[in-house]
Amino acid sequence: MLQSTVLEVVIGLVFCYASVALIVSSISEAIASVLKLRSESLLKGVKSLLNDEKFTGLALELYNHALINPTAGGKATTERDLQHKPSYIESKQFAVALIDVLQTAGGDFVALGNDIEKIQDPQLQQLLKGMHARAAGKIENLRSELASWFDSGMERVSGAYKRQSQLICFLLGLLIALVFNVDSIHLFQSLWQHPTLAAQISLPNSPDAAGALNGLKQLPIGWKELPRALDAGLLLMLVGWLVTASSALFGAPFWFDLLQRMVQLRGTGKKPEEDAKK
Repeated sequence: MLQSTVLEVVIGLVFCYASVALIVSSISEAIASVLKLRSESLLKGVKSLLNDEKFTGLALELYNHALINPTAGGKATTERDLQHKPSYIESKQFAVALIDVLQTAGGDFVALGNDIEKIQDPQLQQLLKGMHARAAGKIENLRSELASWFDSGMERVSGAYKRQSQLICFLLGLLIALVFNVDSIHLFQSLWQHPTLAAQISLPNSPDAAGALNGLKQLPIGWKELPRALDAGLLLMLVGWLVTASSALFGAPFWFDLLQRMVQLRGTGKKPEEDAKK
């Protein structure tokens, strides 16, 4: 009986976290799309990579290149003129576009070295001169070096974007926990006392935000009355909300995969109501 109860409690908690994570993920993606967070993060990363924070030099020329920004007109003079900003740039395309922007004589490797000498930023000039020298006269080698340099820079951009996304997900998870009073500690206590609540949970065939929201209604959550004082009970609720919010950071796929495993494991054993009849 104890083993069955523990399993049902775990299933109930995992189902709750999967639902919250799915709702958070849907809202987070909508926010990222509306605010164009991916494209803005990429632009910021390119400007940092090329030491062109004011967007008046190589970064501007690069974003006017058809390989980088094919949907734009290629005539932007400021960042505000960019009506379209790519959310992703392939490293090989970056390398080709940067060479096109730098060179004044197409296909002339020696002349390209002279063009690099004209770069105003000393740090960027030194970097590109080193790449040009290591290329040993082969444009393919230079493209490979530029592509690798871009990939390394984008790894840092991806890390920063991921941290930003995690913060947004945590705050959204905390907001959902507060609005719907998804208190992990209270939920655990309720499921432990009534494990049949988890046994009655029905898994959605195709999980989405609306289905996840309806799924939460199957659990003992929600507000019966608002806290009246700042006491130990409220602090315990706060801990429960924080645990719920933190669960969203693992992502919905993680929780739904774990949920499927738990349900399969339950199928090999006895449900609490079956034990109770004996």
